[in-house]
Amino acid sequence: MSAAEPSPSSPSPSSSAGVLDLARALGPELVALRRELHRIPEVGNHLPLTQQVVLRALDGLDVEVTTGQALDSVVGVIRGRGPATREPGRATPVVLLRGDMDALPVTEEVDVDYVSTHPGVMHACGHDLHVAALVGAARILLVRRDELDGDVVLMFQPGEEGPGGAEPMIAEGLLEAAGRPVDAAYALHVGSSEYPLGQWFARPGPIYAAADEVRVRVVGTGGHGSSPHRARDPIPVACEMVVALQTMTTRGFDVFDPVVVTVGRIAGGTKENIIPDTAEFEATVRSLSAKARRKVQHGVERLARGIADAHGLEVQVDYRLGYPVTVNDSTEYERSVTAVHDLFGVDRFSLMTDPELGSEDMSFVLDRVPGAYLNISACARADHDAAPDNHSPRAVFDDSVLPDAAAWLAEMALRRCRAG
Repeated sequence: MSAAEPSPSSPSPSSSAGVLDLARALGPELVALRRELHRIPEVGNHLPLTQQVVLRALDGLDVEVTTGQALDSVVGVIRGRGPATREPGRATPVVLLRGDMDALPVTEEVDVDYVSTHPGVMHACGHDLHVAALVGAARILLVRRDELDGDVVLMFQPGEEGPGGAEPMIAEGLLEAAGRPVDAAYALHVGSSEYPLGQWFARPGPIYAAADEVRVRVVGTGGHGSSPHRARDPIPVACEMVVALQTMTTRGFDVFDPVVVTVGRIAGGTKENIIPDTAEFEATVRSLSAKARRKVQHGVERLARGIADAHGLEVQVDYRLGYPVTVNDSTEYERSVTAVHDLFGVDRFSLMTDPELGSEDMSFVLDRVPGAYLNISACARADHDAAPDNHSPRAVFDDSVLPDAAAWLAEMALRRCRAG
């Protein structure tokens, strides 16, 4: 659906005002929107209440809105009216801005007047701020659309925490929502700790790891614990695989292109004197390049089959590819950092020395479209090193970063469209 321009009750500062000024004028409304979302957190790809709040926030704006078929996503398109868009036959860029919407199955332990009203569910990763910031960016771009030399796709995405909302949105046509392919994509994430309030941080190249899962089931023959020679015990074989995986990662991979294999679950047997038929374990696998990712998958499967074969046992290996590596394009990263410097000052940006081994499904978009992913601290405590991290039931996010986040998103769209 589409609608008219913002209502008279909406802040409508002069289009000559700077992007940051526009964002600050919107600040109180963005805070109210974020707190409304914080009260109604939802998990996964089906977020009916959240979707309705987003649709209401976009209602009355000249945004072409569609909703997802297989998931509760929202996609908006803003048509620019800049000088380049009025030149006959000229192709202007399409820029995608993303805000993820989902929460986590976490019981909130924060004493605020907008605490979650859904037991066992919390916006513990700050995605409610991402949604409010993206709505703010849309409002800014509508005010400045006469200088927007292209179109902007607004990606309100469920399921970032799993099972993954970006892939199905792409399958439903996200990257062609404007009628032609997206040329660049940008996203941000708030943090509740580690950096002081308002500090931006990122790095070029890989910024977040690929995250895969492996489930291994070792199949032997059960028997009495007093007579192991009459059975084929799967437990020591599974244990040997777990230890060998650690040797493989430290001896088979370049330390400058590392992988991490962490076995988080191992199980087998029912009683101390019974050798079971099977034993199994599950692991998370993290990597920072496509090459290392392929190599570790092959290595895990080869190692498990080799050890099982050496002991005369069978093995079943279920290797599941998850989110790919999140990579910041060098050109778009530089453009993004320059925007931070120009909007907020050079001191407000910190270079991340190393990538993080967490994962992010914006990677599916950045696999197909050059773009950049930046972080901004919303840490509400002066002692940021001791503050609870994202995903903690005690994580607190400071709303004061909302105007900055909205301004950066809008500025990236304006700059990238201007660049042609």
